[in-house]
Amino acid sequence: MTVTFNASEVLEIAEQIERNGTKFYRKAAEIFVNSRICKMLLRLADWEAKHEKIFACMRKQLSEHSREQRILRSKQMIPEPKVMAGLAVFGIRPDPADELSSKEGKIDIIRIAIEKEKDSIVFYTGLKDFVPFSAGKDQIDDIIKEEFRHIRILNKFGKQTKQTNCYDK
Repeated sequence: MTVTFNASEVLEIAEQIERNGTKFYRKAAEIFVNSRICKMLLRLADWEAKHEKIFACMRKQLSEHSREQRILRSKQMIPEPKVMAGLAVFGIRPDPADELSSKEGKIDIIRIAIEKEKDSIVFYTGLKDFVPFSAGKDQIDDIIKEEFRHIRILNKFGKQTKQTNCYDK
């Protein structure tokens, strides 16, 4: 059986990924209370929360045709977006922040966060193949651009951290 996702379903998955990202970044920020990295991680968490709202808004704005397609296909065996998001990007645990032990250093957190952002890009790029153009395939590109922005921010912060020799907390 071929499974086809429409833009609404992909955006629903994106919303869950962004919720997971928010949790992850907030938990990582708790490791570095009152530091530059804490502020950067909280800013990323806030952006993830904003992205979730953007994706929700995008999903609401889809054409009536896309909504009808989703209703007609809702009886098929399509994995729940929450499950797919958890498996694909922020791990298989219900709370992706559980991956953190609270003993990670700055470079460890940045490395893990960059991996998560890259995973989300791979996930969204792969999902584009399942989304017909008429269902809003171009909207997936917007999601990917946002994730690349996170990587640039994390890379910049990582370089600054290495230059100041701040490898510990």
